[in-house]
Amino acid sequence: MSVSPVKRQKMESALDQLKHHTTVVADTGDFNAIDEYKPLDATTNPSLILAAAQMPAYQKLVDEAVAYGKKLGGSEEEQIKNASDKLFVLFGAEILKRIPGRVSTEVDARLSFDKEGMIQRARRLIDLYKEVGVGKDRILIKLSSTWEGIQAGRVLEAEYGIHCNMTLLFSFAQAVACAEAGVTLISPFVGRILDWYVANGDKKTYEPSEDPGVKSVTKIYNYYKKFGYKTIVMGASFRNTGQIKALTGCDYLTISPKLLAELSKEHVKLTPTLSVKEAQACDLEKMHLDEKAFRWHHNEDQMAVEKLSDGIRRFAADAVKLERMLK
Repeated sequence: MSVSPVKRQKMESALDQLKHHTTVVADTGDFNAIDEYKPLDATTNPSLILAAAQMPAYQKLVDEAVAYGKKLGGSEEEQIKNASDKLFVLFGAEILKRIPGRVSTEVDARLSFDKEGMIQRARRLIDLYKEVGVGKDRILIKLSSTWEGIQAGRVLEAEYGIHCNMTLLFSFAQAVACAEAGVTLISPFVGRILDWYVANGDKKTYEPSEDPGVKSVTKIYNYYKKFGYKTIVMGASFRNTGQIKALTGCDYLTISPKLLAELSKEHVKLTPTLSVKEAQACDLEKMHLDEKAFRWHHNEDQMAVEKLSDGIRRFAADAVKLERMLK
């Protein structure tokens, strides 16, 4: 059924409707995109910061980070590490001037299997934010959803009051362990799950409601709401607007500028597909995962094992490229 031009003008865009049911987060390091789409929160990662740092508009931040690294001194490696952390924080602080909520800043993916290393680096990032006048209540520290990352999140939340965003989350086991650790937020990756099924299965296209990434996030959302977990579910890594619309009602969705632009031009009626009421009626059973059970259940999910290790390698590679650029 086509909508008349007059009605379309009156009808809110898909993006505006989405904002009534879900907290919209911008998945970018580009300030202009944040100014344009006015999300509540923003997320960054090494790949996004690397892309933004290569834009002439942000050269000043790169220069400031390099000067900071030199000022602290130490070996070349230490200077680059300090400059890199500083650059993440400078981008985060600039983003926070443009949004009312929180920014997510990622701990180096090369620490993904080092619990103590992640805790130290997270505390260092929070200290760097403090130096530029930003309190920890406005920061989410992003950690890989490895067993070590999840336990680092547990310690940071409980002992230091540092809010964590668990990223590279692909399996139900990861989601259960994150909820049990009491972290603030998880970022299950929708698009990368779809990519794996398309690459490894016979089926090359999926309806949004049948999309494996959408189904994964729906199950996690239902589990959290059914058992009263406070951890926020933030769907991430979208490939198309169909995936986003199929998760209307999810707590948060973090969306790239390209897809935010598409949603702002679409005028279709959105109805929430996820709700607390429906979640509470679902037939999921409660699980408890210690380390052995977590490793077994996660290992049983081939897609999740492959995508987690691939994601860590990619973020680590981009962190190395960023360091080379700073060098």
